[in-house]
Amino acid sequence: MRRRRQQSQKCLKNIRSSPAVCQIVGFKNSGKTTLICGLIPLLRQRGCSVAVIKHDGHEFEIDHEGTDTWKQRQAGASAVAITSGGRTSVIQERGSSLAELIESFAEYDFVLVEGFKQERYPKIVLIRSEEDLNILSGTSHIIAAAMWNSIQDHPSLLQNPGIRRFDINEKAELASFLWHQRSYFQNFNI
Repeated sequence: MRRRRQQSQKCLKNIRSSPAVCQIVGFKNSGKTTLICGLIPLLRQRGCSVAVIKHDGHEFEIDHEGTDTWKQRQAGASAVAITSGGRTSVIQERGSSLAELIESFAEYDFVLVEGFKQERYPKIVLIRSEEDLNILSGTSHIIAAAMWNSIQDHPSLLQNPGIRRFDINEKAELASFLWHQRSYFQNFNI
């Protein structure tokens, strides 16, 4: 905990009040998870603590049959938590809003959100092909696009000069952009 606090002070200096929140959105198999996994170590190298929230459009199972927490849920517990010296997991039999989840990660410097397209936080959209371009018209608060080489000069992208464009392989540049814009992400009013 002490180390995380020291890293946080290095990342956001003394401007902390809430985490810097950025959504990573795109269609299925567009590379959202891969991009986030590439950004995490780059932000950590800058001294930032990073939390991730992933939206799943389907029911998911994170617990495993036979574990104590699984048995407790099967017996009717509405929520279970398990904790050790270095890890905690909470499973609740209810959905949570993005705002609730972000609030629970208030101690982190960055919260990268995978999905939740309709929420109103700043977004980086992933564009793999021409078919993905319609995400630009149906999504709010886009600040950047990470895209594959074949689509980068498409006319509809050129019509959106306020959107920073990155090649999908430019993870270091994208992490630098996030880091330099962290105050914007932190103070964004929804």
